[in-house]
Amino acid sequence: MKIGGFQKFSLIDYPGKISCIIFFSGCNFRCPFCYSSELVIPEKIADHPSLDMEGILDYLEERKGMIEGVVFCGGEPTLNPDLMDIAGIIKQKGYSIKLDTNGSNPEAIDGLIRKGLIDYIAMDIKAPLEENKYSIATGGFKDIEKIRKSISLIKDSGIDYEFRSTIVPGIHTLEDISSMARDIAPAKKYFLQQFLGNKEMIDISLLNGKSFSYESVEIVRREICHLFEVCQIR
Repeated sequence: MKIGGFQKFSLIDYPGKISCIIFFSGCNFRCPFCYSSELVIPEKIADHPSLDMEGILDYLEERKGMIEGVVFCGGEPTLNPDLMDIAGIIKQKGYSIKLDTNGSNPEAIDGLIRKGLIDYIAMDIKAPLEENKYSIATGGFKDIEKIRKSISLIKDSGIDYEFRSTIVPGIHTLEDISSMARDIAPAKKYFLQQFLGNKEMIDISLLNGKSFSYESVEIVRREICHLFEVCQIR
């Protein structure tokens, strides 16, 4: 296991809870717009400092009653074979757990749900569920059935969840938003995230592009919002 980062305090990453965030290194996607390349690219992972899980667990023990939740993100947390054990230890300490996932490992998601180890799931929908479009948005991932299975598992899980999509000009069109919405609908929550590039992105040429205007995304949001209990732009 390699822990690539730890944020001790957040008010925004776990809805309704004061949380901390564990960043797991390693990912099977190569999304061009990913801004955490140090957690994704093997060469960068090797050069990036690794944190001690024991130190994080000690921190959680000390912060009982102050921190309410722990967020697993990355990278892609479900690729870590020790994730279920870590989740079990953290749950025993009385914390709620939120999983941020790309949905490529439905077996791991199912196991975490069945064992009652996660309380909230946020899944990224990278593109309309077509092999070619998903491959472009993820740097080569094409197993759409795994994505569909994860969507279904999450919607049927009985725990709180959200789907979210980062909208990137040059990779997505405004019409793609409607397609992604139809692919996951009906669902509880769907968030549209405006693209904000930085120099750590996998494809830094995207810095030359501009985000879609808020107004143009809002027009699409109004067209799809009836498919969800909550549909908002972030």
